[in-house]
Amino acid sequence: MRWNELGGEKCSVARTVSVIGDRWTLLILRDCFLRIRKFDEFEARLGITRHILADRLKKLVAEGVLKKVPYGDRPVRHEYRLTQKGLDLYPVLMSIVHWGDTYKAGRSGRPLLHHHVACGHQFDPVLTCSACSGRVDPREVRVLPGPGAARPPRKAEDPSATSGGSRRIVAAE
Repeated sequence: MRWNELGGEKCSVARTVSVIGDRWTLLILRDCFLRIRKFDEFEARLGITRHILADRLKKLVAEGVLKKVPYGDRPVRHEYRLTQKGLDLYPVLMSIVHWGDTYKAGRSGRPLLHHHVACGHQFDPVLTCSACSGRVDPREVRVLPGPGAARPPRKAEDPSATSGGSRRIVAAE
């Protein structure tokens, strides 16, 4: 797979990675969730070149993850705000944060704590089932082909492909 072809793959992970899969984009999104909005603020916090920052922000705007909102008129200046599509990436970022807090924080501990305003408690993000609200463990999930799945080529040596039996689907996603 070529990097610039990921967006056309029949794989949700590949299509998502085509939008948010480089280090600068993920760090820009992190800062967006920390309420950083202005180009100069991103540049100062990230230590990123103006060219790379402009490119990543332009891509996030083109993908509908961020929107440019004017905040000054002399000269016209814009800030970058998360759209609903961008806000929907919050669980993705929180999962990365949780993994980093668990495995990369070191002896000094977590750099940031997350406080749930509604209940007043510090929390760790967890993945739950949308049907039963139970915690999701990857060992208890089975993957089935969906309507947008690529059809794997049939192999003559695969007995289930020729006998009419059910096929076992193994997915990397």
